[in-house]
Amino acid sequence: MNNNRDISYDVLVTLRQIIRAIDMHSKQLVKRYGLTAPQLMVLKEIMSDEDINIGRVAKKVSLSQATVTNIIDRLETRSLVTRERSSQDKRRVIVRVTDKTREILKTDPSVLQEEFVRKFQELSGWEQNLILSSIQRIATMMNAENIEITPEIENRYI
Repeated sequence: MNNNRDISYDVLVTLRQIIRAIDMHSKQLVKRYGLTAPQLMVLKEIMSDEDINIGRVAKKVSLSQATVTNIIDRLETRSLVTRERSSQDKRRVIVRVTDKTREILKTDPSVLQEEFVRKFQELSGWEQNLILSSIQRIATMMNAENIEITPEIENRYI
């Protein structure tokens, strides 16, 4: 085996460790808040923009509109969001968080592990950008932005 192959294998192992850590944190979110990471991401986006529709939420959280609609359906069933027609354009449906959601988000649950966020914020700006650009490069090399989420994967995380 050449050295490049060893390094690519190490990259795979490290990616799997990251995926496992994200899965474990997502399970902790469900236990503590009753929310998955994608649900929390969607709620935070809705909370940050009082006049947001599902399409814009989907773009901001990098999920398909169908997936976000599914998430919104589940959140609406639990009285965490409401949908209302825009007063300016009746074709447009605005999603809003409820008081119940505001109470949950007051505790500032993190989509990422708190320890990671703390350590990441302690890094200098150039180090943060280096990590971000490296992860973005990996996603591009894996053609990850073009991968469709299957219903099996979607249901695992929603």
